[in-house]
Amino acid sequence: MNVKAITAALCISALPVSVFTLSFFDPFDNGDVEALASALVDAMSDEDALAQTFMLGWRDVSGGSPSPLIQEWIQRRHIGAVKVFGWNTADTPQLARNIGVFQRLAERNPYSTPLLVATDQEGGLVRHVKGDTNDTPGAMAIGASGFPEDAYSSGYYIGRELSVLGINMNFAPSVDLYTNHGSVLIGPRSFGDYPEYAGIMGIAFARGLLTAGVIPTAKHFPGHGDTELDSHGVLPSIDAPFDVLWNRELVPYRMMAKERIPAVMSGHIAFPNTESAGTPASLSKWFLGDVLRERIGFEGLVITDDMIMNGATISIGSLSLAAKQALLAGNDIIMMSSTPALDDPVWVNLLRDMGTEPQFRARVRDAARRVMTVKLKYLRGDRAVPRIPDMAKVRSGIPDKEGAAFFQGLAARSVTLIKDNKDLIPLTNEKAGRLFLAGQNLDFFTLGKKYFTDVSSYWYSAPVSDDLMQRVRRADTIIFYLSNREGIEVLRSFRPLGKKIIVLSVLSPAYLNEVPWVDAAIAVYGNSHDSLLAGFSAILGKIPAQGAVPFSLNGR
Repeated sequence: MNVKAITAALCISALPVSVFTLSFFDPFDNGDVEALASALVDAMSDEDALAQTFMLGWRDVSGGSPSPLIQEWIQRRHIGAVKVFGWNTADTPQLARNIGVFQRLAERNPYSTPLLVATDQEGGLVRHVKGDTNDTPGAMAIGASGFPEDAYSSGYYIGRELSVLGINMNFAPSVDLYTNHGSVLIGPRSFGDYPEYAGIMGIAFARGLLTAGVIPTAKHFPGHGDTELDSHGVLPSIDAPFDVLWNRELVPYRMMAKERIPAVMSGHIAFPNTESAGTPASLSKWFLGDVLRERIGFEGLVITDDMIMNGATISIGSLSLAAKQALLAGNDIIMMSSTPALDDPVWVNLLRDMGTEPQFRARVRDAARRVMTVKLKYLRGDRAVPRIPDMAKVRSGIPDKEGAAFFQGLAARSVTLIKDNKDLIPLTNEKAGRLFLAGQNLDFFTLGKKYFTDVSSYWYSAPVSDDLMQRVRRADTIIFYLSNREGIEVLRSFRPLGKKIIVLSVLSPAYLNEVPWVDAAIAVYGNSHDSLLAGFSAILGKIPAQGAVPFSLNGR
């Protein structure tokens, strides 16, 4: 049954005439999107309404085609969304073909409703769609550049690549504040630790995605940046009281809600000093209902972070119970990185409870209505992402060449001079003498050897080996690649030798707080070729280091 037949059968006189005369994909519809969404959901069975709240990941089989199970969920269960993970993306054209397969299956469903196809393409550290796409600087590089236009253009060019592939939703921007500088999970994924600044950059990034036709999603509500723990393995607990959260972590969400951000992802984090107590925010009706919906005024979709993560299930005991609680709390889509069996308890139990619990049934149908509203608003029209990718455009548009030039410029604009106590920068061959590169990146070695003549290199690890120390003793100057805590321990072993040390900090420069004695330090905010090239260019004096660290570093 198509949309025309459904709406005509309903005979709801309150709906505008356009509802009775358009199809889902009619690009000329000027009717009431919310009324049409309500009409569609009213016509759905409980199974079809529940299916709109499911977003599933999948595994590819031999040859790169998607598993039969995910295709069954689309064809038989009529799920509303799929999630692209990194393991699906090594072969870019194959990914596009797979998305086309999914959307063709969805077109055969009773309501011909297209799928939301989502991924995590933040840029920088989190780039699930790899393959041939641009390897871009991340959010902290945008924060260091200081230009909202860079945030907008990053979202736009990332969105252009996703659009070509048929991906219509992006779980970005991450507006988590870098409150705890020991946070490995967030780190360079953050725009910084200034709330209003993160909000401005998040809004600009989201607008760029929307211009490219891709639905942005702010995450991880209410904020994952004040903990060193990772909710993939445990349930992190943040002690901040609500008044602190309101004026700090929640500021970006308050700003973005006013701009009508289409979607928010809920995080698996507990806040024991709030009314949510030990309940993860993702399962908390207080956080998602009272705070996000009522107090902040957010009207869009709420999507869970991956429900397979321990942070979601550890407090409630099972995936099935956690999924139900997530929906009751106010999430509209439950996202799972794996593909359950068709008769898995997470489906069977939710459908059973819809039949016996009117309140739960109403909540699921309300969630389905919100999903349909977003689909009707963003998956139609001239700007909408093509449902079936054009393979010729995939080949010509990935990587996006115009985007590549922009991201190279962003990497250069974000380079930051942290210190230069001995005037080592710009570094020449004469100043460097015997140069030693200590790092954990092959591109770092290649670039260093390209620009200096008397140079050797070593891939370091902890504990420090005698061989490494012997090489360091023969050097005059060291350029040290610092990206993690392991590097701090290695770097400290060099201090007694009295060598000239320049640190090239990649990802987060917070580690530089622990080695204040180094002679010079340049910060870049990613480990891509463009970021490392920009770092060496600044060390050589070929470009100015004009960026600024977007968080408090040694009182700066």
